[in-house]
Amino acid sequence: MNDSKLSIQDFEFNISGEIVMSDDPGKTIKKWREEFSLTQKDLAERLSINTSVISDYETGRRRSPGAQFIRAIVKAMIEIDTERGSPVILRYSLGTEKNVIIDIKEFFYDIPIEKFIKMIDGVLVSKIDIKRNIRGYTILDSLNAILELTSFDYFKVYGWTSERALFFTNVEFGRSPMIAVRVHPLKPAMVVYIKPRRVDELAIKISELEKVPLVSTELTPIEIKERLKSL
Repeated sequence: MNDSKLSIQDFEFNISGEIVMSDDPGKTIKKWREEFSLTQKDLAERLSINTSVISDYETGRRRSPGAQFIRAIVKAMIEIDTERGSPVILRYSLGTEKNVIIDIKEFFYDIPIEKFIKMIDGVLVSKIDIKRNIRGYTILDSLNAILELTSFDYFKVYGWTSERALFFTNVEFGRSPMIAVRVHPLKPAMVVYIKPRRVDELAIKISELEKVPLVSTELTPIEIKERLKSL
């Protein structure tokens, strides 16, 4: 599953197969439910069953579900993920599991960039107007993104909308991410460097030319995700 790009059908087939072949199907169902950031209630409501049914399978109180029910569970997970902007599907479809896209989320309402910067302890490094809103974010491993993403793949990192913050980890000077922003037709609402060694003047210049605010933060990806949970 980790070495090639997957279609949704392949993804569904692989997850279902992993559950069916598992020595502990309930534990594997739980693993995937948590991977999709779903509660037992989320899954039960989608399947129109009691939450206790999901709990019983995951804890082993019920015998392993049949292949048809497993397929229904997996379909439900993927449907909900699609409605949320396909964050899990996108991570896997880009090749290795969390090798390129570390996290991707959509917001339920517009967030002012100024507020967003404060939430991530960000520092604006380019001189540019930040009076606009964002509607989501994507955290990327910049090195793997450069090595593995095709031009078509770059469209996928934008989820539902380009009005989002693109975070880049493993940044030394920040030239490459901003050059990618410069040449790609879709532009994010802002770019954030996570723990950059230094921000190159060329990156700042591109930011100002493209009118895409460039921000740096010393938070880790895990800390950023925790800070943004409320959104």
